[in-house]
Amino acid sequence: MAGSFLSFEGIDGSGKSTQARLLAEALRAGGREVVLTREPGGSPGAEEIRRLVLEGEADRWSAMTELLLFNAARRDHLEKTIRPALDRGAVVICDRFADSSRIYQGLTRGDLRAVVDRLHDLVIGTEPDATFLIDIAADEGLARAVARPGKELRFEGMGLALQERAREGFLALAAGHPARFRVIDGARPPKAVAADVLAAARAVLDAAAPRP
Repeated sequence: MAGSFLSFEGIDGSGKSTQARLLAEALRAGGREVVLTREPGGSPGAEEIRRLVLEGEADRWSAMTELLLFNAARRDHLEKTIRPALDRGAVVICDRFADSSRIYQGLTRGDLRAVVDRLHDLVIGTEPDATFLIDIAADEGLARAVARPGKELRFEGMGLALQERAREGFLALAAGHPARFRVIDGARPPKAVAADVLAAARAVLDAAAPRP
C-alpha cells in the first residue's frame, strides 16, 4: 500500500519544523509508521549539500547555483528516503520540499520560476499529497529565526524584505493550489497550531485510506 506524503512550508521562523515534529509524534502515537525528514537534507548526500547552501555569507551562491544544488539534494532525498518510505506504506512528513524552491529561488531572488518548474518536472516529478503552510508575519518570523542558535542563518541574513516577499509568494502559491495546501495561522501557541494541523492531517490520511 502506498504511503502518504505531507510537507510543511513557511518563512524562516514560522514554526513549521516544530509543527512537523509534533504531527509526527501524534501520528506515531496513533500507531502509524512515520518518517520525519527535512530539506535540504534527509539523506547522507543531501545533508552534505545542506551545509553548503545554509551556511556562509548571503552572497555565497547565486540563485541559479542554489537551485541546482537544491535539486541535487532533493533528488538524492527522493531516491534514498522518500520513495522507499512511501513504497512500504509510511507517512512521510517533510520540513520543506519543492515549494520552497518555487519561492526562494523562483520568486524572491530572481525571475527563475519557469526554470524551477522545468527542473522539478525533469528530475523530481513528485508533489506532496498535502502541504501545510504555517503562516506568520515576516518580522515576527525573522525575529524568531535569528534568535535561534546555530550557523544556518544564510537566508535570514538576506533581510526582512526577502522574508516579506517569501510570505507573499507562499500565500499566492497556496491560493493557486487550494486542493493541496492547508494554510494554518502560526501566530498562536504551538499547541493550538498543532491541533489544527493534526485535524487537517487526519482528514487527508482518512481520505487516502483504502476502503474495505
